[in-house]
Amino acid sequence: MNEKEMIDIINEILEDINEDILLYEGNNMMEDGIIDSFELIRIVNELEETFKFEIDAKYISEGYFNSKESIYKLVKMLSL
Repeated sequence: MNEKEMIDIINEILEDINEDILLYEGNNMMEDGIIDSFELIRIVNELEETFKFEIDAKYISEGYFNSKESIYKLVKMLSL
């Protein structure tokens, strides 16, 4: 899977959970009220199921889920 395909899949997941994520241009989705903790857990679950990896608890923090770009970076890192 190339990077564009990965980003497209992640965008579909994010859009299904909360389409505002794709429009968000800031750098802290939770603090800015774009996503809540329940949506964060849904994102984690969907990423784990789709990409067949486990996201360790140490990665389930705002730093890795501040923006769609930070989510792309996390998935890319965990997919290596």
